[in-house]
Formats: sequence, C-alpha cells, structure tokens
Amino acid sequence: MAFIQKVINDLLFVHPFHTMIVHFPIALTSAALFFILLALWKKSDLLETIAFANIALASVSTVVAAITGIRDNINLYAGQAPNHMAKIVLATVLLIVTATTAIVRWRNKNLFHARTGKVLYVAAYFVSFILVAVLGFLGGVILYGF
Repeated sequence: MAFIQKVINDLLFVHPFHTMIVHFPIALTSAALFFILLALWKKSDLLETIAFANIALASVSTVVAAITGIRDNINLYAGQAPNHMAKIVLATVLLIVTATTAIVRWRNKNLFHARTGKVLYVAAYFVSFILVAVLGFLGGVILYGF
C-alpha cells in the first residue's frame, strides 16, 4: 500500500504531470495530419473522418495539457519557466486552430469535398502540426535547456 501511495504522490506532486499529458495533443495532431494526407492521396472519406476525429481530440487534449502546464509552471518553476508566455500564446493559438477546424468540419460534413474550403481545411492541419512541433521544442528547452 505504501508503494501505491508513493507512486500517486510522485505522479501528482513530484513528477511534472504536464510532460505525460502533453504527448496526447502532439500525437493526435500528428496523426490528424497523417490521416488527412492519406485521405487526400487515397481520396478516402473514411481516412478524412479519422483525421477529423484526431483533430477534435487534439483540441480537447490541448486544454488538458494547458491546464497541467500552467499547474506545473506554478508548482515547479514558481511561474517562471523559460518561454512560458510564448508557450501559453502558442497553445492558445493551437486550441483556436484545432477547435475551429473541428467545429467547422463538424458543421459541414462535405468540407473535404468543397472546392473553396478544402484548401483552408487541409492547411489548418499543417498549421496545427507546426504549432505542436514548436511547442514541443519549447517544452524541451524548459526541461533540457538549449
């Protein structure tokens, strides 16, 4: 029982919880880009639906990652983690891009086949991926330095 209590204590109060959670938006955004590119290549509605599901889940997981990141910044770095303001701004932009992409696609199921919206729809996946890549780099700077 003491071992379980130690693991729970370490997870919640010692180990940065954000570093475990942050992998979800990174993986989901990366998978979303992968599946939208496959959908374009194969002209597959199923693959596009998978991409849409991934970008929607990435949006939700971005909120959780942001909450845990702010918590860890306060608890572990006294609110002064390197680049914390840049990460907050970029994470907010990521949330806006992923949530907007998911909501617009949810409201327009034929967006993947629309001439005017398709380019912006696919571009949003690329923008989301670039944002998580930069956020991941900045997170690495916090843990490991330049």
